[in-house]
Amino acid sequence: MINTNSEIHKVVLAYSGGLDTSVILKWLQDTYNCEVVTFTADIGQGEEVQPAKQKAEMLGVKEIFIDDLKEEFVKDFVFPMFRANALYEGIYLLGTSIARPLIAKRQIEIANLTNADAVSHGATGKGNDQVRFEIGYYSLKPDIKVISPWREWDLTSRTSLINYAEKNQIPVPKDKRGEAPFSVDANLLHISAEGKILEDPWVEPEEFVYSRTKSPFDAPNTITEIELEFLNGDPVALNGKTLSPASMLHQLNILGGDNGIGRIDLVENRFVGMKSRGVYETPGGTILFHMRKAIESITLDKGASHLKDELMPKYAELIYNGFWFSPERTMLQAAIDVSQKNVSGTVRAKLYKGNVIITGRKSPFSLYSESLVTFEEGSADYNHSDAEGFIKLNALRLRVKKMIETSN
Repeated sequence: MINTNSEIHKVVLAYSGGLDTSVILKWLQDTYNCEVVTFTADIGQGEEVQPAKQKAEMLGVKEIFIDDLKEEFVKDFVFPMFRANALYEGIYLLGTSIARPLIAKRQIEIANLTNADAVSHGATGKGNDQVRFEIGYYSLKPDIKVISPWREWDLTSRTSLINYAEKNQIPVPKDKRGEAPFSVDANLLHISAEGKILEDPWVEPEEFVYSRTKSPFDAPNTITEIELEFLNGDPVALNGKTLSPASMLHQLNILGGDNGIGRIDLVENRFVGMKSRGVYETPGGTILFHMRKAIESITLDKGASHLKDELMPKYAELIYNGFWFSPERTMLQAAIDVSQKNVSGTVRAKLYKGNVIITGRKSPFSLYSESLVTFEEGSADYNHSDAEGFIKLNALRLRVKKMIETSN
């Protein structure tokens, strides 16, 4: 049942210009008799965003926001997350998850600018995104009203959406009239495919599912060698050329995509309780992940490195579940960022048929000491005889345990 609210006068809608959000726009106008403000974010999804403005104008929208957020997305969201080496359930680089807090943040900013009393999104009632958006909204504006059409309306099929669109003179592209074979979400970090033909986890995805990467089997037979320079944990130069955060990720995407890097097919545990099969492509992020780990291997102290590894699953889960603006994520981020103070230097790698092969790493802050680890005569700082006491102390509890077992 629809819960109409006479107090809602203006709604900021996260608007892509596609069929679903165009129907939502008209539905909001009809159901709540309110003014709708549209917000379209360019976060590197690879589609033209200007047509969204034309559609919004056609539907009578007077306040239209189209924002290029690519640099903010990578600098303030993607890079901080990568400093944590975050992987959800050991494999997922959180490409969709990390985009939601930025969209929510900008929606709330626009709501404040336009004196809107509500926000709305196009996420379905089964997925994680409804949670991510709405927790983000409430974290930034506790009294905001949230409208989630997919939890309220009775338009439960593609056919009913199309019928509603045609009834209200909303253009329906020819390719939208049939049932979509799978759903897609894209941004500068990744592209995901879920649902429909991908719902059976035993069925291998067809090659047409992938759009950002070549198949590793079809990737070039030649090696691509790259060098990535880091400063305080973030990449700043590729092959000697300084790049902005968004330009850096864009170039890494091209390199990774051409070499078949960054494909994963996984079944993950959604926050809402069900398992979901997804096919994800994160070419540039995969390169960055492996090369970041390489620079950390020589610049991070063992204790700090191992503690980061322990904190990472919690940090990744917070982002996956939508808690980017939580105090605990902020606290973890502060600890992680302190660890990155000396994570600077250069990493060299070879890209080949889906692989990122690290071939070198160097740093002015390197903790690696060749004189300590050499099998030849080494540093006077290490006395071989010290190892005997070290070993006996670490073995003491095991020796005591065995003696007691033997005596009894």
